[in-house]
Amino acid sequence: MTSERVIVYSTNKLYEAEIVRQILGDNGISSFIMNKMDSAYQFGEIEVLVLGENVMRAKLLIHEYENQ
Repeated sequence: MTSERVIVYSTNKLYEAEIVRQILGDNGISSFIMNKMDSAYQFGEIEVLVLGENVMRAKLLIHEYENQ
């Protein structure tokens, strides 16, 4: 098991990152959001990260969410 955190989703909309974080949480995957968005100029990325051991499962859940 690895404790390295890996980016599994990136967006420029906070609500999308929150939806992904909720989906992951509902499926037992701990995640957190790193907001790299510049507040003054509204550019940058918002990233959802998970532990390395959960990357494959998280990406599968995100893929299912994006294709519904």
